[in-house]
Amino acid sequence: MNSIIFMGPPGAGKGTQAKILCDTLGIPQISTGDILRAAVKNGTQMGLEAKKYMDAGDLVPDSVVIGIIKDRLVEPDCKNGFLLDGFPRTVEQADALDKILSTEGLKIKRAINLEVPDQELLERLLKRAEIEGRSDDNETTIKSRLETYNKKTLPLLDYYAAKGNLSRVNGVGNLDTVTKLIEKELA
Repeated sequence: MNSIIFMGPPGAGKGTQAKILCDTLGIPQISTGDILRAAVKNGTQMGLEAKKYMDAGDLVPDSVVIGIIKDRLVEPDCKNGFLLDGFPRTVEQADALDKILSTEGLKIKRAINLEVPDQELLERLLKRAEIEGRSDDNETTIKSRLETYNKKTLPLLDYYAAKGNLSRVNGVGNLDTVTKLIEKELA
């Protein structure tokens, strides 16, 4: 079973690589943002709970996000595996995920971190903002997001490294090269 976590800073190419990998492996890409929106749309108990926070413009608390992830992982399309994109974001979430999976006799096969230097990320995100016309993505906000990501993610890298299932993949290079590096780590 392919149970994969994709990590990496904004602009590292996670979404693009996740789509390619999920198509190749025939597993769903599970994005917490997508799950939250779907749970709200479907009116699930966790979705209704999440909606209260989302409508108020607040972050959805861990307990709700974890509940929604738990509900999602038992869906039939996850029986052969899944790729989590955007979850876990903290060690506490990673612990909760491990508990959810262990009740099903499962564990994370591989946690992949796409590594890209901050200067490269800044250039990519500024270019993306220019192409997409995102005026809110300026150098100051991008640097702040990268700093926050680096602070929150380092403990997760240590967490998965201690479990022996962390792969650090160079996210700089052309699309095919990075894809091949990821596939090599999963082989």
